[in-house]
Amino acid sequence: MQCMNFYFPDFSPSKLFPSAGSGIGKAVCELLKSRGATVVSVDASKSALDQLNVDESLKFQVDVSKKEQVDNLYSEVVKTLGTAPQILVNSAGITRDNFMLKITEEDWNKVIDVNLKGTFLMTQTHSKHLLKQLTTSSESASQPSGLNGSIVNIASASAKGNAGQANYSASKAGVIGLTKTSAMELGRNGIRVNCVLPGFIETPMTDVVPPKLLERVIKMVPLLRVGQPLEVANLIAFLASEESSYMTGTAIDIDGGLRM
Repeated sequence: MQCMNFYFPDFSPSKLFPSAGSGIGKAVCELLKSRGATVVSVDASKSALDQLNVDESLKFQVDVSKKEQVDNLYSEVVKTLGTAPQILVNSAGITRDNFMLKITEEDWNKVIDVNLKGTFLMTQTHSKHLLKQLTTSSESASQPSGLNGSIVNIASASAKGNAGQANYSASKAGVIGLTKTSAMELGRNGIRVNCVLPGFIETPMTDVVPPKLLERVIKMVPLLRVGQPLEVANLIAFLASEESSYMTGTAIDIDGGLRM
């Protein structure tokens, strides 16, 4: 690809909608499925989707940077489930690393399209469907503010700047800005929007990092190790659950102390 203090919130009433079928997104899918969520998984890669242990009828191969594909996806999901998903986890992300002076326009655009535009399109479309459903539901009116839906975006510690990742850093900084703006606009409807900023996590994206570079990075991390996808998934599960009902617009570091 994509439960603090080890409490385990029950997701049985909700619909989960993670993007990406590998790395952190995969961990989120499998964790929330184990806690009772109905999981809809989305990825541009069929092979990544094939590795997910979730309902085959709720796997969708989609390029989230294409508006038409995202619109068609939600129409199909609402038709299949009979309702709009209550939770969205945006974890689709790619890298095309190079020094700023050497990044091609193509590599710049591709990273921005998937990481930032894709997160925007999914968030916008998801919110429209959820708001439409909320306006026709008497139950939503009786819900305490903050319990009508949750969107969790995956940014990155690199959003604060990282040499060799101008495109990636810019895209993830944009995700933080999108998160905070969306939280301001959707809060009045009881929909929360938060994001997490993972550091070096053991995923297919970091598997390509040269071993010597990884060793140097680990020495900079106070916990002296890379993180695991499940550790990030636990934080996302907390933000997606009602346990975090008074949290919105936050950007939470989960990087072993790398950026403190």
